[in-house]
Amino acid sequence: MNHWQRELVASAIFVITYVLISSRQLKILPLNRPAAALLGAVLMIATGVMTPERAYRAINYDTLVLLLGMMLISAYLYLARFFEWAAELVLNYSQTPARLLLYVTLTSGILSALLVNDAICLLLTPLVVAVIRRGKLPLLPYLIALATSANIGSVATLVGNPQNMIIGHFSRISFLGFSRALLPAAIVGLAINFCILRLGFRKMLRETAIDRSVHAVPKLERGLFALVCVVFVSIFAGFVAGFNLAWTAMAGAVLVMVLARRDTHDVLKLVDWHLLVFFPALFIVVDGLSDTGLPDAIYWRLQPLFGSTAPAQAWNLAWFSVAGSNVFSNVPFVLVAANWIARFSEPLVMWKVLALATTFAGNLTIVGWDYARFGIPITILTTAAGVMLLLLLR
Repeated sequence: MNHWQRELVASAIFVITYVLISSRQLKILPLNRPAAALLGAVLMIATGVMTPERAYRAINYDTLVLLLGMMLISAYLYLARFFEWAAELVLNYSQTPARLLLYVTLTSGILSALLVNDAICLLLTPLVVAVIRRGKLPLLPYLIALATSANIGSVATLVGNPQNMIIGHFSRISFLGFSRALLPAAIVGLAINFCILRLGFRKMLRETAIDRSVHAVPKLERGLFALVCVVFVSIFAGFVAGFNLAWTAMAGAVLVMVLARRDTHDVLKLVDWHLLVFFPALFIVVDGLSDTGLPDAIYWRLQPLFGSTAPAQAWNLAWFSVAGSNVFSNVPFVLVAANWIARFSEPLVMWKVLALATTFAGNLTIVGWDYARFGIPITILTTAAGVMLLLLLR
């Protein structure tokens, strides 16, 4: 197979894979996202675009180990009933529906910065739904707050979401250096998010009241919770000290596993294995495309549009990333765009812009107009504020 044939085949596989990933399951080929990515990975090897050895090298194992380690820590917090306890506590301390909206925004944002946002949404959503129903309040404002705040808060650290983990691996930015730059954007973003939701739902929140029926706060398993907290603080100390993020997180997770004396089957059932299948396959598909040189060719075509100064490049990369993340999904877009960053005038700033824009882009296209009428302004305003802060603080 010559170069042009490889490029054509790789491009076709990439397009097929991302049509399957981006669209809902098709009746003719009912594959979910991990299955679609696996199909693409197998096709890359079966057609000769990549060798099996090259496919193994394409996988970013650090990201997978870090993701698994942080999800295991989240699972132990769930088993300690921390999320259930926190959700009930937030309801009990909220004097008004608007105050509850603020607490949900802060809780989701802070937890997503410390743990993986996917895990937080997975574990916290059913508990928040149960709590909101118990308070006899409308679900919509609080579910939107939970989802959008999880995205916004996760931008603050390298462990907040998968694309940040990938960016940390490729850029070699220190954990502290990344958070120093992105934490202000997360704080301002959460404030913007709350204000938009508070304003948009002002009538609904004003016309409802929290049902104060007596309900016992779930009992926290203090021993397990204390163990996880001590290990969690140690993990973050290791991150700040510059230790390998992936194996620091995994070492902490395994330590809890050994000391917790809980059935590990219960823990492993809480891990999102779909995500851990999806990413390796995705790495292979994107690397197969990148190996043809097509992403580089696309960059050289687009380069004049990005501009020549750091501010112009930051703004243009941000909006291009928001659009690209919603067309291709944020992780695939990051894997492709990572090849371009070294060519910008200030690569370190551009890595942070890429992290910010691809994370905040997740709030743009939540399904349905009830969501989109908030998601669109939240995405535009938080991205604009974040880029301004990154340029001011660079």
